[in-house]
Amino acid sequence: MDLAELGAFLKSRRDRIRPADVGLPTGPRRRVPGLRRDEVAQLAGASVEYYIELERGAGSQPSEQMLAALARALRLTLDERDHLYHLAGRPLPAPGGPAAHVHPGMLDLLDRLTGTPAQVITDVHVTLVQNRLAKALLGDQVHFEGHSRSFVFRWFTDPQARKLYPEQDHEYQSRSFTADLRAAVARRGGRDRETQELVDALLDRSPQFAALWEERDVAVRREEQKRIIHPSLGTIELNCLNLFSEDGRQRLLWFTPTLGTGAGEQLELLGVVGSQNLLAGDFSI
Repeated sequence: MDLAELGAFLKSRRDRIRPADVGLPTGPRRRVPGLRRDEVAQLAGASVEYYIELERGAGSQPSEQMLAALARALRLTLDERDHLYHLAGRPLPAPGGPAAHVHPGMLDLLDRLTGTPAQVITDVHVTLVQNRLAKALLGDQVHFEGHSRSFVFRWFTDPQARKLYPEQDHEYQSRSFTADLRAAVARRGGRDRETQELVDALLDRSPQFAALWEERDVAVRREEQKRIIHPSLGTIELNCLNLFSEDGRQRLLWFTPTLGTGAGEQLELLGVVGSQNLLAGDFSI
């Protein structure tokens, strides 16, 4: 662990990024060539004081979750991300997990999708990062722990999660999630610990999942039409589109209105309504 070098490395990466590169406004009176420290803290979900201490090489060893957030905020390449973890004395995160590296190009595209809900998830439906409208539509998805990080797990074990979709759609969604998970398990291989533990937990907790898993259906979720229930705007009919990473372990999801349904007006209102405290939410896709 080398916290002094970690701080210097963070500063060097911060200096090279312009606010427009990460979706931030460019003010007329900027005294630094790149991002300000408070802007990096905002992007990473950290306090300004904490980030300042990191750049000074002081404070405590940053957690793996914080390192992942900093890597995304600073648009680090995979090699730079690995270097950050080495400097912090942390093991590299598993390829498919919640701290997985997100390609800077995918993050850049997410930043540019300002007029529609969008988020990056893993192939087992762990949400890695969301834009503002995705949080407004679905709630904040990045705070879950354990198996609950996966929406598939929450779908089969937490009745609250099912309030995202109309009840008439539940059977279809259950089959779709199960078939998509089987595709992810096969793609990763039989020795992948994350998927094996997730499937075992679902088999133990959900008789419905166990019955569907036994049917051995397999189908990757790609383009779909969804009816999503929002607590303020009602049911919104949307197209859910997917952009897959090269290894298939991550997906950029974005939502467009279904023509002829009024969803376009609802999405415009979504930007006004903003993020909701979704008591029935904590959703994902």
